[in-house]
Order: sequence, then C-alpha cells, then structure tokens
Amino acid sequence: MTDRPLIRATLAGGAVVAAASALAWALTYPHSSTAGTVIRALTDCAAIITLGLAAVPLLESDRYRAESVRRAAGPLALAASTWLLTEVVRLTLESAQTAGVGFWQVGVQTLADFGLHTTAGRSGLVGIVAALIVAVVATLAPRGPATTAATIGIAAVGMAARTLAGHLSESPVGGMAVAVHALAAAVWCGVLAALVLTVTHRGQWARVLPRFSQLSLSCVGALLVAGVAGAAIRLNSPSELWGTGYGRVLTAKVVVTAVLLALAWRNRSEWLPAARAHRSSAALSRTRSSVELAVMAVAVTLAAALAVTG
Repeated sequence: MTDRPLIRATLAGGAVVAAASALAWALTYPHSSTAGTVIRALTDCAAIITLGLAAVPLLESDRYRAESVRRAAGPLALAASTWLLTEVVRLTLESAQTAGVGFWQVGVQTLADFGLHTTAGRSGLVGIVAALIVAVVATLAPRGPATTAATIGIAAVGMAARTLAGHLSESPVGGMAVAVHALAAAVWCGVLAALVLTVTHRGQWARVLPRFSQLSLSCVGALLVAGVAGAAIRLNSPSELWGTGYGRVLTAKVVVTAVLLALAWRNRSEWLPAARAHRSSAALSRTRSSVELAVMAVAVTLAAALAVTG
C-alpha cells in the first residue's frame, strides 16, 4: 500500500474510532471516560494490526512466504512503534487518573510507582516491552521462521497481559475467557488488516483469502464461546444489559458483532469464490476488506469502552 492510501486508511480508522467512542460515551453517561476509551481503542487497534502483520506470512505458501515477510516488515515496524507510543500514553493516563492529577502533571516517580506496584501498571509495562521488542525485531532482525514465530508470540503476550488485568481479573475463568476472546478477535481483525496492507494483486488474494477464511472461522468460534462465558460471569442479571452503562455498551457490541458476522458470512459466500477463481480484482478485495475492518474497528472501540467502564 502506498503512503497516500495508507494515510487515508489511517484517517478513516481514526474517524471510526472517534464516532464509536462518542457512542460509548452516550451509552455510559455520566459514568464515562472518553479519553480512556479513545486511547485504549487506539492502543488496541495498533496492537491488533501488529499481531496481524506478524502472522500474515503464515497464510502464504513456502514459495511466497519470504516475499510476504519482506512486504510486512515496514508496516510491522510502524504498527509496533505506534503501539509502543499509545501504550506509553495509556499508561501515563491511567497513572494520572489513579493519582488524581492531570496528565501533564504525572512525574517519573508517580509513573514508576504505578507501573511497578499495580496490576494494571505491570500489564501496561508488558505491553510496552512487547511493542518495543517487535519494533526492533521488525527493523533489525534477520527474516526467518524463528523470527516470525517469536514476533507472533511476543505480540500475543503483550496483548494478553492487558486483558488479564481487566475487569474479570479476579475470576480465573473469566480472565482466561476475556484473554481468549481478545486474542481470537485480534487474529481475525489483525490478519485481515495485514492483508489490506501487504496484498497488492488478485493472484495473492486468490492464494491467501481461502486460508484466511479458514483461520477466521476458528477465530469466530473461539471469540463467541469465550465472549459468552465472560459476559455470563460479569453480569449478575439480564437486566444489566439495559440498566447499566456497562451492559448497554455490551449490548451495542453484541449488535455490532452480529452485523460483522453477517457481513463476514456474505463475504465468505460471494467474495471468497470470486477471489479464488481470480474474478475479484485487488481493488474490490481491498474495498470489501476495508468495509469489514470499519465494522471491526467499531467493535474494538466498544470493547475498549467496556474495559475502562468495567
């Protein structure tokens, strides 16, 4: 993807996150944390794209995998650097909120105390370290299967650490359900984003889309089972789905997920056969992917709102 389309995609993604954050604010008012939702959503999006770019070469055959790794290296370094920056901002914001001071008033000692002596702070540090390592590896490390596997693992650990310190952290089953849900969603969304960033012609789409379709089926199954389990543990009664801010955001997320599943199934039924038969142009494949990614960004932002509300 050239710089201009990448800039347009970034601006469009930011607009979607802003709109979804406004929706979350309306659903949780007056118990809202708009700044927390926005920075969490941006951090999650950057982490998801990082994980997807690390994993996307695995969709290619052995013959083309090295080329896929090469194409993904630049975007991977940029995504990981963005993840690192947003993770630092998120950690500083949470530190300021905990200390009861303004964002720009957070001192080094306050930030260090929060990072080292709180569960949320330590999980944030894990994310920062993971993002830093991935950015360095993408920039400097030799390409190869071991590097790819290590990058995927490090990115996954960085993402999972944040979920294990969230609103279900006191429940081992609930915490694990949230982690599985988040990682499954991240692989599904992140790999699709990585395809948009790295696949340039219809022949590539014909090769990788069938494999992505199989991967996404597994991800959808895991995120649905884990999501239902987490919601069942978190909610005390069905009335909370409309009677509390958390429940209203969760309901909105369920609705958006249903729309996303319907869209994904339509794409699987129509787009996949056309792409496999080389009847779908690269531009059309990117357009279909971008529409699906926009809905995914709404779901990710609502999930971020749940994390800061819960």
